[in-house]
Amino acid sequence: MKTIKIVIAGPRGRMGSEAVKLVQKKDKYELVAVVDHKNDGGNLSDFKGFEGIDVPVYSDIEKCFKNEDCDVLIDLTTPEVGMYHTKTALTYGVRPVVGTTGFTKENLQELEDLCHETNLGAIIAPNFAVGAVLMMKFSQMAAKYFNDVEIIEMHHDQKLDAPSGTAVKTAEMIRDVRESKQQGHPNEKETLAGARGADFDGMHIHSVRLPGLIAHQQVMFGSSGQTLQIRHDSYNRESFMSGVALAVDTVVKIDTLVYGLENIIE
Repeated sequence: MKTIKIVIAGPRGRMGSEAVKLVQKKDKYELVAVVDHKNDGGNLSDFKGFEGIDVPVYSDIEKCFKNEDCDVLIDLTTPEVGMYHTKTALTYGVRPVVGTTGFTKENLQELEDLCHETNLGAIIAPNFAVGAVLMMKFSQMAAKYFNDVEIIEMHHDQKLDAPSGTAVKTAEMIRDVRESKQQGHPNEKETLAGARGADFDGMHIHSVRLPGLIAHQQVMFGSSGQTLQIRHDSYNRESFMSGVALAVDTVVKIDTLVYGLENIIE
């Protein structure tokens, strides 16, 4: 069994610290370095919670790739930083697994082109929770039979983007099978701006931000005399790690860009 050598960007974040634990637990994974916007030249073991994990810390990802032999980058940072890290990884022959949301269609096209140029795989997943991916798949199935749908996504109050990448991805998947329709009364009027949420192809997406939440989404379908609700809840960030592992194991076998974990779940 070949060891997969991994670099993690964003190790001190909530998701990043869980990814470090994941890599440490897997015999076939080896953590060779981390990328942190601070503490260049230090060691991960110097930080609280990472005692005994003796790997170098880099602030410059290019310097990291020049100095370290690695196969996969796990990036759990921000869209702007994640885009730069992903492009840099592919340029240096490293396959990225990215858990950052907020990539534009133009970003994805650029990365897809770069994957073809380098003959390397990359996986970008708006949500790494396997249950959340199944929720999206089930919602797409239901949308063939229910034309009216609203999405409510709920996250912690430190999340920067709204709506979430998972909500947008869910809406995109539904749009692929749903006949376009402007929902609600044709003369509907918001007495408070934003009351009906974001409009996506006639569907409405509502974003909730509260302390105490982690990541939750409910997709509500309605038709004459009935409703259907499909919901997923993540209560901790460990729930995302099975999807991260699946993406790492898959990305070393592919040579194209995959956007969304649903494309690698059978």
